[in-house]
This record gives sequence, structure tokens and C-alpha cells, in this order.
Amino acid sequence: MKQLFDDVSFKCSKLVTKNYSTSFSLAVYMLSPSIRDAIYSIYGFVRFADEIVDSFHGYDKESLIAEFEDDYYKAIDRGISLNPILNSFQQIVKEYNISDDLIQAFLRSMKLDLIKSDYHSKAEYDAYIYGSADVVGLMCLKVFVAGDNKRYEQLKDEAMRLGSAFQKVNFLRDLKDDNLVLNRNYFPGVDLNSFDENAKTAIISEIEEDFKIAYQGILKLPIEAKFGVYTAFVYYKKLLKKLENTPCHEIGNARIRVSNYTKAGLLAQSFVTYKLKLV
Repeated sequence: MKQLFDDVSFKCSKLVTKNYSTSFSLAVYMLSPSIRDAIYSIYGFVRFADEIVDSFHGYDKESLIAEFEDDYYKAIDRGISLNPILNSFQQIVKEYNISDDLIQAFLRSMKLDLIKSDYHSKAEYDAYIYGSADVVGLMCLKVFVAGDNKRYEQLKDEAMRLGSAFQKVNFLRDLKDDNLVLNRNYFPGVDLNSFDENAKTAIISEIEEDFKIAYQGILKLPIEAKFGVYTAFVYYKKLLKKLENTPCHEIGNARIRVSNYTKAGLLAQSFVTYKLKLV
């Protein structure tokens, strides 16, 4: 029965989420059970594309990302894919009417990682972040509002700012690998070889402004989504604070993390805040 294959497909997307990101997986678990599979499926899709361009060294990445895109559109046309990640994702795209412009914007940014290593202007930087992060926030928002287009339009700006904030925190956290392993610099006007406190402070101020605006959107999310998104928000805010308190030379030489013990504490704190209706 195809239903069994579909069930396996959604479980594969969940497995990808749990293995690649314990933090995001925890946040998804805080969502209503009715929408978890949809968010797992979105994450599985974007994670596989990101892994192709970031991790599959020694393989023909251009061909792999092209095949991944082609297989996605075949899945959309056929309503099935033997790739379980694409099989679950194509169902979510159709069920929640995720527009193709979001998919295309995401894939464009992924392909840029194969050919572009430096972002020299804010316009280039913003365009990359829109495709790599903002549209992922919009895909998730499509699920959160369950077809309510009016609510989607009301919340889309804040959803994009939250996606931007998460991505910029990731850029700052991954400074070492992006610079030394992947030879990339996403921050325009910043020389990573002489990264200093002034540059770090400017980046953090930009992220804090994104978080400030994004928080207003979290307050207006449907009940099914609010706690899960707030949990992710609190985690990334903590990671940003840790980056702020870490000397700039250490950020360039090591990947800054939040311990599992701290994550557990943040979850408990988030739960109390949520139950007291402070968010």
C-alpha cells in the first residue's frame, strides 16, 4: 500500500531532522502533532540540498543538485518519488499550497554556494539570505496558518526576519568552517582574516534587530505553532548571546555551541514562559 510508503517517507524526514539538528528537532517536537510531519518534511528537503553543496566534497555537486531539483519536479508531476524525502515534501507542497517561487529561490541560493565565495554588497547578501533562509520561514508559515492567506500576508515579514536572524547566527557560528573549509564569506565588507570586535558587534546588532521584529510575529502565531517557534527563538537568542560573549578570535577558530544541559534549561524556561501566557 502506498500509505505505508508515505508513512515511511515522513519518518525518514523526521530521522533526517533528528540526526542533523537536535535543536531544530526539539523545537519541532514542541509544535502541535498535527503539523510536525510537515515541518520535518520541509527540513528534510532543505537539509538534503544544503548537504549536497556543503558536504559532498569529491563528488560532482553541480550534477547532484541538478538531479535533486529534477527529481523534485518529477515528484510534483507524478505525485510520488522513490526518494522518501522528496516523496514527503511534494505532498506537503501540495497540501499547503507552497508556491514554486519559494522553492526556486531556495534552490538558487544553494546553487550560488557552488560558484560564489564572497558577497561584496548588501544586495547580494540580502538576496542570498532570502533564498537560503527567509523562504524556508515562509514555507513553514504556510503550514502554520493552514491555508489562511490573510494571516500569511500579515505574518510573512516577521517570518522572513526570523529566518534571516537564524541564518545570520549560523553564519557567525560557522565562521571557521565557512572561511577555512568552504572558502566562503557571506558578510559584505568584512575581512574574515582580520575579523575584529567592531565587525562582530555590527553583525550582532543587525541580528538583534531581526529578532526584535520577528518576536512580534511569534506573538501572533496560531496556538499550534507558537510554542515550537518560540523554543527555537529562545535557543538562537542564547546562541547569539554566547557568540557576543566570545572573543572574536575564538569565533574564527572554533564552532561555538550551546550545551545539551543548557538547551534543557532553555526548554524548561520557555515552557514556563509560555504557560504563564507571557508569549
